[in-house]
Amino acid sequence: MPREIGFIGLTFIAVSGVFGSGWLFAPLLAAQHAGPASLVAWAMGGLAMLLLALTFAEISAMLPVPGGIARVPQFSHGNVTSMAMGWSAWVGYSTTAPIEVEVMLRYLAPRAEWLFTAAGGSTLAWPGVAVAGALLAAFTVINALGVKVLATVNSTLTWAKLGIPAVVIVLFIASRFEPSNFTAGGGFAPLGLAGVLGAVSSGGVIFAFIGFRHAIDMAGEVKNPGVTIPAALILSIIICFVIYSGLQLAFIGALSADDLGKGWAALSFHNDLGPLSAIASVLGLVWLVSLLNVGAVIAPFGGALVAVGSNARIAYAIAENGFFPKRFASLSKLGVPLAALLLNLCFSSLIFVLLPFDGLVQLNSCAIVLSFIVGPVAAAALRRLLPDVPRPLRIPLLDAVALVAFVVATLVIYWGGWSTIWRLGVCLGVGLTLFLLHLRRHPDETLDVNEALWLVPYLLGIAAVSALGTFGGLGVIPFGIDMAVLSVLSAATFVLAIRSRLSRDKLNRYLDVEQFMALRPASAPAPSDTPPLKPAIAGQPAASLNSSR
Repeated sequence: MPREIGFIGLTFIAVSGVFGSGWLFAPLLAAQHAGPASLVAWAMGGLAMLLLALTFAEISAMLPVPGGIARVPQFSHGNVTSMAMGWSAWVGYSTTAPIEVEVMLRYLAPRAEWLFTAAGGSTLAWPGVAVAGALLAAFTVINALGVKVLATVNSTLTWAKLGIPAVVIVLFIASRFEPSNFTAGGGFAPLGLAGVLGAVSSGGVIFAFIGFRHAIDMAGEVKNPGVTIPAALILSIIICFVIYSGLQLAFIGALSADDLGKGWAALSFHNDLGPLSAIASVLGLVWLVSLLNVGAVIAPFGGALVAVGSNARIAYAIAENGFFPKRFASLSKLGVPLAALLLNLCFSSLIFVLLPFDGLVQLNSCAIVLSFIVGPVAAAALRRLLPDVPRPLRIPLLDAVALVAFVVATLVIYWGGWSTIWRLGVCLGVGLTLFLLHLRRHPDETLDVNEALWLVPYLLGIAAVSALGTFGGLGVIPFGIDMAVLSVLSAATFVLAIRSRLSRDKLNRYLDVEQFMALRPASAPAPSDTPPLKPAIAGQPAASLNSSR
């Protein structure tokens, strides 16, 4: 793939993924759970996602491959693990663009009621399905024109996506800012630590940040990836934290005494375009309401555009891994996985007909978050498998950082609730069925089963705690105890997963020196000028490799 994405382009791809359709409602949801302490929740969520992003940053800077979330597990734990994580990521990604498109159409519905079966309804009418499909096709065409076109269009949209909330923050604080709101209704943290954790989990804080993943999937097309990828990942999370926490601060300060009359948990606004538009109306900022309406369309438009491109790289990576047919690992003359784009267009278009919106959202969040667990595990495993390979970014105390990130990712999966967890189980069951059918067509394929066994007790443990816990379960395991049990389970699983990494011989099946050197940045020394890597990595004598160049 041509490396045409620069630092700003990659940063804005990640920012566009984080700043999707939910930013208009995020301040309200977080405040309902934690009150003014929702500011602490944004800090906790941003830090947690930063730790997770750092593990992916080290891997992607060293191995800048397209569809990294699906591809990297193949190098650390083999084909079975990469199949499970790649399938989970692909299903989640395939639902992202349809969700953003439907949200955009809901914002347009007051001016185009024919899009839905009933006024104020949630089911698309057939004309609405046609418009949604046309939008997906438009996103596919933009992506098919090349990654440089995608980055340019997205960067233009992202400037607007950042500018509109920045204007909201400034105008809200300038128009009405009540410091007393930060201690009203029971103090700064009226619902205590449970409320803060509720804002992080159910309040949408964590799920707002997971859009940074798009920068990982575009890693195969980044200029100077050793520097660009880590810097873009870190900067995107910082930018989004500043905007989200600024919105939260301005939102709380702009509330009136009447708004807080029934307490933080009962805080609500009767406005189809969300709480920010309701406050803007009360403050007399009518033109700002119009600007928010524009932002309500631009934000999901940009999010869907990036999701379509990112998901094509996931399908491409799965085909590279051998799970999808090889035709989907082909590139067009513009260096774009066009076959994968068309596959995803067909599948995503069907989603509008097959799944209700609420089920779509739940499946999206749980499937994507599950695929995140590979970052910490793979980073620690590759430190042991490739200890002598130069790393553009080397995270200090990686094992400790990766362990915390893995525990956080586990808790995020759990916080999705039992109704989400069982859907995830169905999703993985479908993937396993397809994998078994794949094996019937390829009976001689070698499977890395032992390297994937750590997933079995891990997934069963999460399911059991979820069914018995307090996030949509039976409530048998009390709040706090449930998360402590999962923290111990994830810590034990982390150790087991690292021990279950591929052997050097098996790694040689997936990554040799020739392939590895081809993945290096263009600015890196030519292989003939580079000291040969150890034969254990190459699988053959270094001299023969150098002569073959």
